[in-house]
Formats: sequence, structure tokens, C-alpha cells
Amino acid sequence: MRERQRLADQIEGVRRLDRELADNIELIGMGEAEGDQSIVDEAEKGLSALLAEASRRQVESLLSGEADGNDTYVEIHAGAGGTESQDWAAMLLRMYTRWAERHGAKVEFLEEHAGEEAGIKRATILVKGANAYGFLKTESGVHRLVRISPFDSNARRHTSFASVGVFPVVDDTIEIDINPADVRTDTYRSSGAGGQHVNTTDSAVRLTHIPTGIAVACQSERSQHKNRDTAWKMLKARLYELELEKREEAAMAKNAQKTDIGWGHQIRSYVLQPYQLVKDLRTGVESTSPADVLNGDLDGFMEAALAQRLDGAIAAPVADLD
Repeated sequence: MRERQRLADQIEGVRRLDRELADNIELIGMGEAEGDQSIVDEAEKGLSALLAEASRRQVESLLSGEADGNDTYVEIHAGAGGTESQDWAAMLLRMYTRWAERHGAKVEFLEEHAGEEAGIKRATILVKGANAYGFLKTESGVHRLVRISPFDSNARRHTSFASVGVFPVVDDTIEIDINPADVRTDTYRSSGAGGQHVNTTDSAVRLTHIPTGIAVACQSERSQHKNRDTAWKMLKARLYELELEKREEAAMAKNAQKTDIGWGHQIRSYVLQPYQLVKDLRTGVESTSPADVLNGDLDGFMEAALAQRLDGAIAAPVADLD
């Protein structure tokens, strides 16, 4: 019934756009015939609103994957380079948190391991919101930062790397069978903030799926039982994402325009010095305002990546009013 309602809303939305487009064009003709500029101005405002609505629906049409509407886990791991990469990982964590806030999504911190001096070694968050996985799945890969290091007394330029993994929350309608004998369970003390109890008991849980080598961990709760339950959900999500990845790679192999950039490879560069530029290496989309991007302004990058994943090329933009 939810799927039926979603499709009905999409169809009605297109029909409404068509009706309002015809009405506004008719109003412009009427206003010009009567010499009433106020009617023309009002109709042109209506057309501008329709353009914005059509652009929004165009982006939504790209979210056609079976799990695109699901909530999602986002994992961030610092690369080699110690404090530099750990600080970069923390910047990425903040960037995705800000993106979620911009879209009215809720963020839950499931695991976070602080760096020795600054930043984080790794972190996992759960993003709950409409089409969270559909949008954030485009962020999986390696992100590269170039800047003058705030940790270098000689003010030299450093290059840092961090990886991002995105996995859909598996709902009750999807069954993922995991043999318990294939999973190793480890418990350990949580790190970071959380109070005396969290930091002095083995409440954190790490699960390792031996056949694939996939490992997940959770330390957000005081209860080991709750952390174990969450970790199992995360493991199912990782294995589900692995299956989706295999399907996507099989589909892309048939596409003559398939890019050389695969899962887990570098997808975007963020240059803060000597110039200001963020460039997506898959789509070529650029921004000369890294501050805005690092503050969560990612929609342009996501939309282009979604279009490329859908049909192997960046979708043509909605036509101008002219």
C-alpha cells in the first residue's frame, strides 16, 4: 500500500505540473492581450515555482533502487597519516551530520574511536530520514584533502585520505540469512564520552563475518545486549549492501559508458590550499566553496552521481524557461 501511494503521488504530481504549466501559459497570453503586466508577472512567478518543483521531482526519479528509501549507516575511517587523516575523518563526520540536519534527518552515533591527538580513527552513524541511503550511497569511497596542516609548525601542505562506507538499514521485509558459526564476536571497553559505566565494562561489541572479512562494531549503549543487537543489524546491512554492489557492478559492466572509478576508490578531492576547489572525480562536478561543501552542501555532487549511476551519464538539466 505504501508503494502504491508513492506511485500515485508521483503520477498526480506530474499531472499537476502539466495542468499548472498550461494554466500559467494561458494567463501570460491573457495578460499580454489585455495589457495587464501584473497578470504576466504573477504567471511568471508560477512558472518559476513549477521549475523548482520539476527539478526536485527529477532528482527523486533517480532514486529507483530497492533500498534507496531506507535509513542508512555511514562508516568513516581515517587513512594512513596519523593526526592529519584522523582530523580529516572528523571533518567528514561533521560534513555528513550537517547534510543530514539540512534535510531534516536524524543522526545517531553508534561508534566513535578518537584519535590520539585530534580527530577520529573511525566512526559509525545511523542516518534516519527520507531516501537517506539513496542519497548517501553516492558518498562511498575515498575522499582526499589537500591543505596547509594546522598540526605542522612549518605550515607545510599535507594530503590526507579517509574512506566512507554507506550501507542501508535492512527492514523486516528483507531476509538476510547469516550462519552464526561464520561470525566471530569480540567484546571490549568503549572509548570516548559515555560515563564511567560505559568506559569500565566490556559493553562494546564487534562482529566479524569470517567468509567476507566484514567487521562491524557498536558501543553506543551501556548494555552489551543492545550493542550486540545493533551490531547484528549493521552486519546484515553490510552483507545486503555487498549484494547490491554485485548487482550494480554486473549492470554497469553492460554499460559502454562505465567509468573506471569503482567502489572504494578515490571519488572526490577537497583542496583548501593553495586554491579553493572541491572536485568530484566521477562526474567532474566542481565547487569553488569548500567551506559550504564541508558544511553539508552536497546535493549537487549527489544528484550528478545518482544520474551517472542510473544511466552512465550526467542527466540533462531541466530546460530553461526560455
